[in-house]
Amino acid sequence: MKAKTLIAAIFFSGLIYAQETKTDSAKTKNIEAVTLTKQVFKKQSDRFVYDVAASPVAKGNTAFSLLKQTPLVSSTDDKTLKIIGKNNAVVYINGRKTNMDAESLTQFLKNTPAENIQKIEVITLPGSEFQVESSDGIINIILKKKMTDGLNGNMRMGNSQNYYNSTYASVSLNYRKDKLGISTNINTSENIQEQYYILRNGSSTTSNQSEGRVTDPNKNLGGYLNIDYQLNDNSNLALTWNSWANRSYGSGSNLFNTIIAPNDKGVAEPRYSLTKNLENARSYNNSLNLNYEWKTDTLGSKLNLNAAYLNYKRFQNADNRTYTADLTGQPFNPSTIITQSTPQIINNFSATADYIKKFKNDFTVAVGGNFNKTKTDNDTKNDTYYYDKDGNLVDQYGKPASSPLSTPNHFIYDENIYGFYLTLEKKFSDKFSGKIGSRYELTNSVGTSDNKDFSNVERDYNNFLPYVSLNYAINDKNNISYAFSSRMRRPSFWELNPVKNYLTNVNYTQNNPFVKASSVYTNEFTYMFKNSYFLIFNHSLTKNVITQVPLQRDKIRLGPDGQPVLDANGNKITDRELRYIRTNFGDKQEMSAMIGMQKSFFKQYLTSNFNIGMQRNVNNGFLNTDPITGDVFPDYVNKIKSNSLLIQTNNTVRLDKNKTWFLGVNYWYVDNQQIELGRLKSLMSLDANIKKVWNDWTFALEVYDILKTNKVVITDYQDNGNFNYINQNQYNQGLNFSVTYNFGNKKVQKIRDISSADKDIKSRTR
Repeated sequence: MKAKTLIAAIFFSGLIYAQETKTDSAKTKNIEAVTLTKQVFKKQSDRFVYDVAASPVAKGNTAFSLLKQTPLVSSTDDKTLKIIGKNNAVVYINGRKTNMDAESLTQFLKNTPAENIQKIEVITLPGSEFQVESSDGIINIILKKKMTDGLNGNMRMGNSQNYYNSTYASVSLNYRKDKLGISTNINTSENIQEQYYILRNGSSTTSNQSEGRVTDPNKNLGGYLNIDYQLNDNSNLALTWNSWANRSYGSGSNLFNTIIAPNDKGVAEPRYSLTKNLENARSYNNSLNLNYEWKTDTLGSKLNLNAAYLNYKRFQNADNRTYTADLTGQPFNPSTIITQSTPQIINNFSATADYIKKFKNDFTVAVGGNFNKTKTDNDTKNDTYYYDKDGNLVDQYGKPASSPLSTPNHFIYDENIYGFYLTLEKKFSDKFSGKIGSRYELTNSVGTSDNKDFSNVERDYNNFLPYVSLNYAINDKNNISYAFSSRMRRPSFWELNPVKNYLTNVNYTQNNPFVKASSVYTNEFTYMFKNSYFLIFNHSLTKNVITQVPLQRDKIRLGPDGQPVLDANGNKITDRELRYIRTNFGDKQEMSAMIGMQKSFFKQYLTSNFNIGMQRNVNNGFLNTDPITGDVFPDYVNKIKSNSLLIQTNNTVRLDKNKTWFLGVNYWYVDNQQIELGRLKSLMSLDANIKKVWNDWTFALEVYDILKTNKVVITDYQDNGNFNYINQNQYNQGLNFSVTYNFGNKKVQKIRDISSADKDIKSRTR
């Protein structure tokens, strides 16, 4: 249940180690095996570089799994990637941002073999030339280059067993002939995501608990086509098409609700109900990008031009029914029906121009600009029906249910973004180098709706975003660096659409067109020893944090006639209303100190990377008013500080001299910490895998969350007596078996990987 499930909407907005499901897009290429003799992890200027060409981790693995085992990179939900201390990890390939939406990225990386990756660069604080938002970090995948004409490719098939069984398969082809390069991929998967929720909220006098399952079946089909043609020795022209489709029909939830509230005599009485939700959804994402690159001299100077068009469509219909029930959860009388149609259509045109001028004295100037024009069209329809005292189904105005939908919300959002940047980089000596730059961005937007209770939103603002980094190599063994970055975090398009997504009739999420962009300021100091050990100190300040805030209150239930609804004993029925409001919620500071290692032992029979550190969160948020309706609630306050321990280790053991058997053991742990929604209980996962390499075949068996400890539990207690409790089990324990086969000419040169002009829009479609 994409919209009504509270995972992305609630839990992962504030997790330090968990991920926002809002990541950028990715397209990856096929991968061949190459054997080298060593791995290297080192600090270079503004990035960490991890040479994985000889790593046994890459053999027979997927690009997604390889990234999870990269130093400073992690995934706690096996869906999104995160750099330690950052909210998001934006994926680049060969220095260019990828061109898929977030869901496509995850599926694509999981269906792509990883043998063709030469190295992975982790950029914790991107420079001004990168179009990323907020505290995003960058993962830049550098592919191996091969020079021979011909055809090659690979096939990958797999089967996973979690709560349900799932399957996936992909085929990739690369062809090069003289000046022409063609690369294509098609991949498909089918799965059912099962989750179990316990949601509890209330006060000292009333409480509401909803408990039950959410089942979400998915069918996915995606792929890409890249055509690259070398016009002459100095220029290339390329066309890229990416496509992804998802179908999720029959998503359902069954939640048993227990409401305890005092009657007119002040005696607490329990009431029971059952909420059933059925949802059908499908989405399509297509993007087209045209790229021109011109190398202007032999020093590496070049001009890069991009133009792109993105079309994203999502159609979603839901039927939410609440029944009165007995203590066992057996329903007997329907009470409320909520119907929703929540489509989303996004059209975006983007253009970028970048020029990099390199001089002989190790001085580089980079200048460029971008333009994004986006229009979202969300023709939402929402209505609530009740059964009156005579058993007739009526809407909230007392009209018969057969009347036309009475709560339309056709929300149209237009946004234009203009961006300009200038970066100066200088290598002063073999030991000392620095970079300074800035971005200037102008944004104007208009949001309109036909909902009579909604006022139009117009915004015009500009931001100056400076950046600086310094790197000093003390000697061959010691390196220190410092960087400062300022960034913005614009709300995703779905966050701006003022629509409610119901879990029950009194428990729902509420998006908000009045959400403002937040600003993030980050300082980072890094010490590197022997290209194997590192120490990182990080401090970030976020102004106007964008998150989900729970507001709750007791509310007398009113019937279609506006009068209080009475129970069988003539007592007024009181509901515990809970709204998860998407809004700006004060400021937040995050401070961390991390020690890490990437090293091989025992003649490379053991390869290990290990991170351990402390993180301190300082929250400063307050809200008591629904920004959409103006309804006043008891205060929700989060001004709590917390310290938490973070641990991550990935280990690969070579089991034989011929390098054909490998054992992997991976573990991560996140201590208790305070996030925007409350106190997040500790999370951890122990995973293991075994691989067999046989000629061009690789067989892998993986076991995830062996101890069943990767479950989300959040608790919050307010001084006014309100409390909120969230328990989410995604059934992360699972078994996966995969087979990879590489074929064809292993020396085929990969075509140029092209950045899309709409790259900075992708992450905001979800």
